[in-house]
Amino acid sequence: MRVSNRLVSATSRSVSFYSGLGKSLRPLTAPSAVCFSCETSPAPRQSPGPASCRLFSSLSSSLSSSSRRRTIPTTASSSSSRSALIARHLSSSSTENQSNMSGYTVRKVAQPNTLEHRIYIEKDGVPISPFHDIPLYANEQKTILNMIVEIPRWTNGKLEISKEEPLNPIKQDIKKGKLRFVRNCFPHKGYLWNYGAFPQTWEDPNHIHPETKAKGDNDPLDVCEIGELVGYPGQIKRVKVLGVMALLDEEETDWKVIVIDEKDPLAPKLNDIEDVERHLPGLLRATNEWFRIYKIPDGKPENQFAFSGECKNKKYAMDVIRETAEAWDRLIQGKVNPGEISLTNTTVQQSPARVEPSALPAIPAGQNLAPAPIDPSIDKWFFISGASV
Repeated sequence: MRVSNRLVSATSRSVSFYSGLGKSLRPLTAPSAVCFSCETSPAPRQSPGPASCRLFSSLSSSLSSSSRRRTIPTTASSSSSRSALIARHLSSSSTENQSNMSGYTVRKVAQPNTLEHRIYIEKDGVPISPFHDIPLYANEQKTILNMIVEIPRWTNGKLEISKEEPLNPIKQDIKKGKLRFVRNCFPHKGYLWNYGAFPQTWEDPNHIHPETKAKGDNDPLDVCEIGELVGYPGQIKRVKVLGVMALLDEEETDWKVIVIDEKDPLAPKLNDIEDVERHLPGLLRATNEWFRIYKIPDGKPENQFAFSGECKNKKYAMDVIRETAEAWDRLIQGKVNPGEISLTNTTVQQSPARVEPSALPAIPAGQNLAPAPIDPSIDKWFFISGASV
């Protein structure tokens, strides 16, 4: 598949609904409400909260599936509908000042949206490594797994577990000295899901997968949690595995495991990947497209997928998880060269890098600071010509 290099950008002040994104997305046909962008006051800008979404209501019923563009100004939103949406998410979502499951809490250092910002995970008040100290499996049957949320749904800051720093805190990725934010590729706003990683997994860069024909990306296994509640960075979710996609990112295998929070109302109905399309039609197609095109606004080529973009089933996903868990086990025991990865941990008995909690380096006191202002251009939409799956 080819994608045109022509890219058109637009600010979040107006929206054009059209079918030009290709076969991967359904045209919008007069929905009663479309949530597409988060805004705060014009200046200074702060990182939007996941629940502060602008809601568009009562769109014209004449909106059709043709390729004709139509601009809907942001002033068309209903303040009452918007308030109801915000209240619903604030009342139902997990909040950052609540404890995680099983005694996990977060310690936030410095302002979000700064180079100094770190999120440490603590267990019963003791700092731990989310990479190494949190068990992969949450039950004895190994049917429920622990997931670390790095990036909440609808946000743009590219937060990730720091592999190189002791205790592997979550921080914002940096490129050329600047904080990284993903762009908004129409019709998406930030990440489509709660995005994060499985602890105690590692995609071995020394191993070439026999089916993808590409090496691992040297990171913990990536996870897309598709439940209805917006998470927060550092949250530990207990999730059900549903399937996996194999993204080929710059000649590396970058698995994306599809999961759902076990507490989600839809979780009992989702047991394998075909259930996702049945109950959440279009989500897997949108997920595939998002990963294909999200780097194009930054001047990079379209990403590719193994298996022609097919999302493999739960059994295949569990095999991938098992393989990456075995790779992590070799890593933490010192059987392979870790490179720049910090293996400091407090719980893995067979690890040469295990230390007593009393011997851990000092960590700054926790701070609950407001996010630093960000460039308003982060909210810009990019329209990518010819994108399809």
